[in-house]
Amino acid sequence: MKRNFLGSSKFVLGLILAVLALASFAAAQSTQVKGLITGRSGSTMTVKTQDSETITVALSTDTQVQEVEGAFQLRKKELGMTALIPGLPVEVKGSMNDRHQLVADSVRFKGSDLKAAQDIQAGLAPTEQQVQANQAQIQAAEKVSEAHQQEIAAANKRFGELGDYNILGEVTVHFANGKVALDPQYQPQLMDLATKAQTITAYIVQVQGYASAVGSAALNQKLSMERADNVLAFLEQNGNIPLTNILAPGAMGSSNQVAPNATAEGQAENRRVVVRILQNKGIAGT
Repeated sequence: MKRNFLGSSKFVLGLILAVLALASFAAAQSTQVKGLITGRSGSTMTVKTQDSETITVALSTDTQVQEVEGAFQLRKKELGMTALIPGLPVEVKGSMNDRHQLVADSVRFKGSDLKAAQDIQAGLAPTEQQVQANQAQIQAAEKVSEAHQQEIAAANKRFGELGDYNILGEVTVHFANGKVALDPQYQPQLMDLATKAQTITAYIVQVQGYASAVGSAALNQKLSMERADNVLAFLEQNGNIPLTNILAPGAMGSSNQVAPNATAEGQAENRRVVVRILQNKGIAGT
């Protein structure tokens, strides 16, 4: 009886040690980084950490993308990886692969940070006036704390980083007043764009929805989002564009009006979704 007891104890002890060893090994393989998304390229993105280290993050269909809120980040909202846009501060958890890429199990960010990054995305190719305006804001912040000044400088830097893409194809889809359904006449153009995209190394497809300035801001935001979502769904389902290769700020509301809203023709021009094929200039060598 004593011998059996000792044998059982050794077995249990060995099992516990094995579990602890596995847990320690798993912990050692797990990596967590915090930083700013500085680029998207194919199914990867680059993240610059607070130590100015640039890390390549590999995305997959298994990657969890979550918007978190609250002091303890207990409120979580599942989002698509199309929300992972340049200029967004994120926390990435995953493991390193043999290509020195961080394979992301999860990517988390604050909703307020996503809104700020989306606003910046509205000016993907910033004008010199925008850059100067941001610099003027930094210079005028004499009474602001040093930490706040650094935040402003970081936001200003994002404008330059968002200009690091070549536009290799573009289609504009227009919508009827108050409508969000994709008009069949645009399907061939979107299919051609999708076919072209898949011939380009490390491509990203950007989808931005807009509304005219007629009606309430809330309604325009909703219309622009639903229009972008419907175009995005067509590209994914019919154009075989994977979500890992889609960059979709989505709802741009009534920003960036391209025509006066005083006429019906001008309003029709503003009710649109703009789809672009982007390639990081670093990949293109330009």
